Amino acid sequence: MSRPTTLGALRTSGWQSVPVKEEMRRNALRLLRAGAPMFPGIVGYDRTVLPALQNAILSRHDFILLGLRGQAKSRILRGLANFLDDAIPAVAGCDINDDPLAPICRRCRRLVAEQGDALAIAWIARDERYREKLATPDVTMADLIGDIDPIKAANERRSLSDEEVIHYGIIPRTNRGIFAINELPDLPTRIQVGLLNILEERDVQIRGFPIRLPIDVCVVFSANPEDYTNRGSIITPLKDRIDSQILTHYPRSVAEAMAITEQEAWTKRAGAVEVRMPAFMRELVEAVAFAARKSEFVDQSSGVSARLSIAAMENVVSNAERRAIALGEPYGYPRICDVYAAMPAVTGKIELVYEGEQQGVTGVAKRVIGQAIQDLFGRLFPPAYAPRPAASRRPERRGPAPSERGELKGSRDPVDDGSPYKPIVDWFAAGNVLEINDRMPAADYARALGRVPSLREIVKERLKPATDDELWAGMELVVEGLHQHSLVAREDLDGGVSYKDMLKSMFASMEDPGDE
Repeated sequence: MSRPTTLGALRTSGWQSVPVKEEMRRNALRLLRAGAPMFPGIVGYDRTVLPALQNAILSRHDFILLGLRGQAKSRILRGLANFLDDAIPAVAGCDINDDPLAPICRRCRRLVAEQGDALAIAWIARDERYREKLATPDVTMADLIGDIDPIKAANERRSLSDEEVIHYGIIPRTNRGIFAINELPDLPTRIQVGLLNILEERDVQIRGFPIRLPIDVCVVFSANPEDYTNRGSIITPLKDRIDSQILTHYPRSVAEAMAITEQEAWTKRAGAVEVRMPAFMRELVEAVAFAARKSEFVDQSSGVSARLSIAAMENVVSNAERRAIALGEPYGYPRICDVYAAMPAVTGKIELVYEGEQQGVTGVAKRVIGQAIQDLFGRLFPPAYAPRPAASRRPERRGPAPSERGELKGSRDPVDDGSPYKPIVDWFAAGNVLEINDRMPAADYARALGRVPSLREIVKERLKPATDDELWAGMELVVEGLHQHSLVAREDLDGGVSYKDMLKSMFASMEDPGDE
């Protein structure tokens, strides 16, 4: 069906204009009745953020999303355009998308009076009705609201006192739409004051012109709690005028995090070799972000973005892809060593506290990856240490300390005869060494891991691998997990690692080279 192109045809069609917030509410109700997703692509917010967003839209509220970086705030704001109609009519050539049935700017009122029903109508698509601005210290009132345009006055031979010489800012140009301000606390205080009338009285005032434009706009914001309290502030009158404050958060489960990374990471690539990613490796990549969000060396007030997992997953895939191409193998399969190769995706996305700065960002990244491996190992395999029987725990202990007897501190014992890991630890204690690097062909990788006794049986029993590749990667995970529990020593080599006996490595590190 063709759309009206003149004011007369629009009136004949029976078109009725509604405020933008009522339009959003109407479309939200339609989606709710149809059971359709209101924010497609947003994962992990079904019971927390999304209901609050729906309530804000149904209540016709201006709102702010408050959360740390990488919590999909900008994506949610841009998704608000889905609550607008496909298109709405506006006076053709109007800078502020004026409603032909109720124009507010002087130019459009003049054109309606001059042309009547012959006035040309343009249709504005929903994507053109969403605008956003990143709050920076250099933002001016002219950027947001508008100012006098002397060049326009000269070209059209108008007086500077003529209302039609105004150059409208981005907010009036979003009339009948949605306007978003990202990182609101970074907006200077004097500019925040200029938003008060827009939120409460729904009008703008420009320079000394005695005009008030009753614009129709839904204003939404985003802010980081750290910026909210430290780098900047939101003035109290402006906070009071924002109807709803909605708190965002990071994924609360590994499954949700995996779904986000699966959706966002570029892993399905054409033109190279296929990389087959096992489920436990995807879980390990997510565990890195979870470990970083608990690390004492990482500044938790700054947050650990979901982009860490996305970038790390892409790096893991790229390392496996690069190895397969270099070795001429038909497909790539990630290994544990590929996760360490993804450290550049970690180091650039964590902010360190003072203690972390002493360790260095690379050292902290290694610790975080190691903690992730330890956590995943604990979920997939039996405990690395046998729990000490309750009868052997005494409230008071006399004699040498546990460390002096060669035991680890705490209410747990090293591996005993019943531990599934004892053959592995004994194999290393006998002087055997396992060397793995990310340049090894798959056959050499499997052969090296196959030398370690009991390793294959443990992985088959607990991980139940579907393929040989998954079996070998799981075997490497077990060895690395034992290292993270201080049962096997590890030495970093050029592009690889060497696993060996822990006690011999400790004694070797204690030897003084000067005594030789």
